[in-house]
Amino acid sequence: MAEFQIDEFADITDVVCPVTFVKAKVALEELEDGQILSIHLNGGEPVQNVPRSIKEEGHQVLKLTAREDGTFDLIVRKCE
Repeated sequence: MAEFQIDEFADITDVVCPVTFVKAKVALEELEDGQILSIHLNGGEPVQNVPRSIKEEGHQVLKLTAREDGTFDLIVRKCE
């Protein structure tokens, strides 16, 4: 399994949809092309909607990992 050099981390477990994607998008906008963002998010709507919306914006979802506490870690590469 490939490991990634994480450039930034965003914890969006304290917000609800649709603000989850807005927070993720703002975090991505602060990165340079090719940099990698790790996003910590809740299950349910956030884990269903955020990865899909990030792909629709043209970024690359590298990995989605479930944690024991019911949250997820989403690893994303910023693309132009």
